[in-house]
Amino acid sequence: MRQSYRDKQNRRARISREKEAEKISKKDFKKKAPRKDYGFESKPRRDYEEDKPYDENEYEDLVYGRNAVLELLKSDKDINKIFIEKGEKHGSINEIIARAKESKIVLVEVEKSKLDMMAENNQGVVAVIPPFNYSEIEDILAYAKEKEEDPFVLILDGIEDPHNLGAIIRTAETAGVHGIIIPKRRSALVNSTVTKVSAGATSYVKIARVNNITDTIKELKEAGLWIMGTDGSADKYYYEQDLTGPLGIIIGSEGFGMGKLVKENADVLLKIPMKGKITSLNASVSAGIVVYEAVRQRN
Repeated sequence: MRQSYRDKQNRRARISREKEAEKISKKDFKKKAPRKDYGFESKPRRDYEEDKPYDENEYEDLVYGRNAVLELLKSDKDINKIFIEKGEKHGSINEIIARAKESKIVLVEVEKSKLDMMAENNQGVVAVIPPFNYSEIEDILAYAKEKEEDPFVLILDGIEDPHNLGAIIRTAETAGVHGIIIPKRRSALVNSTVTKVSAGATSYVKIARVNNITDTIKELKEAGLWIMGTDGSADKYYYEQDLTGPLGIIIGSEGFGMGKLVKENADVLLKIPMKGKITSLNASVSAGIVVYEAVRQRN
């Protein structure tokens, strides 16, 4: 049906009034309604810091596990505090408590859940320590001289797995290695996991972090060390090489081995025989095999 001019005008006016009413309604809705009084005082908004998830960096420098903490106490290194699980105490935990009290180290008893947030597999004890104190190359060579022994050094080229690093440190300590050298980049650092896996050996082994492994190898050569690299493509087996005298052994990274320049700067390349279908070993296993051949020869 056709609309007259008047009908059209009335329709437009009605639509305009409805839009205006809708705008007014929205404005009223946005206005803050008065707060009802429920009989208690209104409090400011809280930050809820106590409800935040556990921050794993809060206790970044930790030593946990009974053996690791016990070795730490025996080493007389600085300890800020030791957390111990509440409840009955059995076994080596009592020795830890006794040594901590003797050294006047703060002991704090906490619930198991607190320890589990700080570190998994903690065995009921976690020590908070200052950041790891890395050594210098000179410290390692001076330590060998102090013991009246030929320097015996491990050079780790890009060991990024903390479990491998911890296992290598443990092997090095038991074998009498004077020090370990790691790069500042492309390498795991000495942290709580490394310390745990090393069974506390990080408390005894000198570990140096360097900017450039290749430059460090040259420095060691100038100090009289022979540098042996481990490489699957080498022509010589590790047990065919004389490993006595001032010695540095390079262990390459998991999966990639030694870097090109590092490999080129080694005096001799050595390999471990592989009889199976798998053509490489875990880095910590390779280190153990070659290090203990050196121990055999040096004794």
